[in-house]
Amino acid sequence: MKASGFNYCRPESVDEACMILAEYGGDARILAGGQSMMATLNLRLSAPALLIDINRIESLQGIVPASDGSYLRIGALVRHAQTASSPLVAEHLPLVAAAMRHVAHPAIRNRGTTCGSLALADPSSEMPACAIVLDAMLVLQSKDGGLRHVPASEFFFGLYETARRDDEMLIEVLFPCRGPDEVFGFDELSRRHGDFAMVGVALKADFKEGRIGNLRMATFATDPMPILSSAAAALAEGQPWSSELGEAIAAAAADELNPDENQFGSPAVKRLQARALIRRVLAATFNEPARNGHAHG
Repeated sequence: MKASGFNYCRPESVDEACMILAEYGGDARILAGGQSMMATLNLRLSAPALLIDINRIESLQGIVPASDGSYLRIGALVRHAQTASSPLVAEHLPLVAAAMRHVAHPAIRNRGTTCGSLALADPSSEMPACAIVLDAMLVLQSKDGGLRHVPASEFFFGLYETARRDDEMLIEVLFPCRGPDEVFGFDELSRRHGDFAMVGVALKADFKEGRIGNLRMATFATDPMPILSSAAAALAEGQPWSSELGEAIAAAAADELNPDENQFGSPAVKRLQARALIRRVLAATFNEPARNGHAHG
């Protein structure tokens, strides 16, 4: 199919883009990589009055560390491939680096953007789960409201639903850099490598002297948004790693899920898959190779 008719503009600055958004609001869509948007346009699942192409806005480029080294800033036009190949990301965001190996296929990674994945909030996407686990900050800008910083834990509302208002654009995401005792884990189950995830798990934790602290673990692709497990955090806190602990955490976290039935299986099947994958990621993360802080994916 072909897209329905729409107007098109190509602003040169964030301020200009925000002025246009203030005028058109929900009738406009922002085009960065377009890897999801073009499909929805061509299938006429989306019919905006205006497409705002932000690809000429230089300020939205770049992966830049904070002056104090506390976080990495990933701009709205940074492609998945740039994130995946960045030495800064590999060093400071090992969870993101591990997740990137699972993001789609090379052609899509070369064009799709990391912030675009966050803005879309597809429940099968890797980046929303990573942002929640790492407690990232999403930076939104609008003409009238200026800059607004939204924690990832408050950004995602459900299936393709976020805290972004119609007159706002996501200009960057701020990922906190890894701490000295942090370890990370990531894996997902899909029919083929690079396909949409059927279930995925992302986690980080402190791991010092063989004991787990501050576990943040999110399961994604089962529910309309990533599910951060409070039960897992409570069970793991201060405990030494063991396979029995891993089994208990996996069972408790799977019970927190509320999956829908779809082409990938029933809720019971999805909980079973999640439990097995959580167990696998926990074991890989807290085994000896993970003690250097490397993410498994």
